[in-house]
Amino acid sequence: MSRQTPLRSARLRRSVLSVPAINGRALQKVHDLDCDGVIFDLEDSVAPEKKAEARENLKAFFAGKPLGKETIIRVNALSTPFGRDDLDLVLRLNPDAVLLPKVDEPQDVLGVSDRLAEADAPEELRIWAMIETPRGVLNAAAIAEAGRTPGSRLDCFVVGLNDLRKETGVLQQPGRAYLVPWLMQVVLAVSAYGLDAVDSVFNDFKDQKAFADECLQGRAMGFDGKMLIHPAQIKAANRHFGPDEQAVMEAEAIIAAFEDPAAAGLNVVNIGGRMVERLHLVQAEALVHKARLIAKRSIASA
Repeated sequence: MSRQTPLRSARLRRSVLSVPAINGRALQKVHDLDCDGVIFDLEDSVAPEKKAEARENLKAFFAGKPLGKETIIRVNALSTPFGRDDLDLVLRLNPDAVLLPKVDEPQDVLGVSDRLAEADAPEELRIWAMIETPRGVLNAAAIAEAGRTPGSRLDCFVVGLNDLRKETGVLQQPGRAYLVPWLMQVVLAVSAYGLDAVDSVFNDFKDQKAFADECLQGRAMGFDGKMLIHPAQIKAANRHFGPDEQAVMEAEAIIAAFEDPAAAGLNVVNIGGRMVERLHLVQAEALVHKARLIAKRSIASA
């Protein structure tokens, strides 16, 4: 039997919408959207003189009815004048995760993990990392490995290509040919250490065809979902990053095969002439779990 890697998250992260925390109107609309998660952004989309107002907006929002989706707050870097106040707000509001911008090295994650632990933050408060600099890409594996240390809280990488293009000079082109090696480096890192990876935003939200093509590319590369900048992108992201019917059927067959008493104690079973290892059972269970979450949501919204 080959060595198992840690199980990646069974949470739905097909569509993760970024909403500027300064935009009160947009905040109120997220309750009615079918995205899997919302990133409440305090960083790039908020001007320095508006940071305090944006934090007040989030205090009011989180005091209202629960969102029913994964909630992530993107803070400013702790090295900025705004980072400490942002992190204090995260501790007060207790979202599902805090998203750290421009993560360059493991200590960027471990330092925040220590701060959360010192503040007795609940273990359920997780950390996401923006991989959007050359150093971040080069150190992706080391960052992901550090995320497996006890108490690190790291769950997910989010790729930020706008900043990465700016720092490297790579032009924005259809197909992202010169960026694919870096994207795959991120996917390889999360796959090795049991994390999720969310693909970068697509800036032209009116070009639905090109957006769908990029979703298909991201899915083929192994990303779990897409970071979005507009609600018009949600439906396509959910469709392209959701499990397809054939994959779900195959996963159910794997689960059934290992549940057969005849498979007790076996690490490999024969399914229709194909040898399937027990490590695939863990992956199959995660896939079926996601499919059931999607079905449950569909029923609830009908």
